[in-house]
Amino acid sequence: MTGITVGVLALQGAFVEHVHLLKKAAAGSSSGSQWEFIEVRTPQELERCDALILPGGESTTMSLVAERSNLLEPLREFVKVHRKPAWGTCAGLILLSESANRTKKGGQELIGGLEVRVNRNHFGRQTESFQAPLDLPFLESEQTSFPAVFIRAPVVEKIMYNQEGAQTGKETVVAPSKQPAAKTIAREVEVLASLPGRAARLANEGKEVNADKDTGDIVAVRQGNVFGTSFHPELTDDARIHAWWLRQVEESVKNKA
Repeated sequence: MTGITVGVLALQGAFVEHVHLLKKAAAGSSSGSQWEFIEVRTPQELERCDALILPGGESTTMSLVAERSNLLEPLREFVKVHRKPAWGTCAGLILLSESANRTKKGGQELIGGLEVRVNRNHFGRQTESFQAPLDLPFLESEQTSFPAVFIRAPVVEKIMYNQEGAQTGKETVVAPSKQPAAKTIAREVEVLASLPGRAARLANEGKEVNADKDTGDIVAVRQGNVFGTSFHPELTDDARIHAWWLRQVEESVKNKA
């Protein structure tokens, strides 16, 4: 029986909700793995983890607290050097992106790992939050759409190659680059889900949009060990994405054994 420790970054945001759904997903698993789920606030707690979730919340606040807690560099090492599985939801997706625009004055620190540029608060303010049924083909046998919750959510507006540097322009920040600990095959960014129709509706309302109106807004991506979603699975009672991700974690741990 394999023992696997999954951490949830617990500096701010919906970390308790993630832990709840992880436990629910693990309870329904027949894999035989022995799971431990912990809240991560220190580098020492991060060292215990085989995989990590970065929850939804406020990405600027998370990055500031991570910096003050001496967690930023360990997080970058975890994701980009040791290539351990990481999943970011909403604010977590922003932190795991190599570039982000519409940042607050002065920018913010990013962890990186996903070679994408995200557009923060793409869907507007808190009052414009919404829930939409979303088709997620990567869940394979699951036929029912997922109840995706979008709260001041980002979207992936561009798939790009990493550019080293702390900040470019007034509103765009770029994560510092890191070399992997071992040679790995470079993987392209996979688009796992898009939200159709919304970009076209916003354009019709005269609002500026950056996403392709035909393909919709990109709201879920994966690149190697890093997975990101614009929406908040943790704010539902649906554990299917958590169960799917735990299977990816199991596979990663098995391959490194």
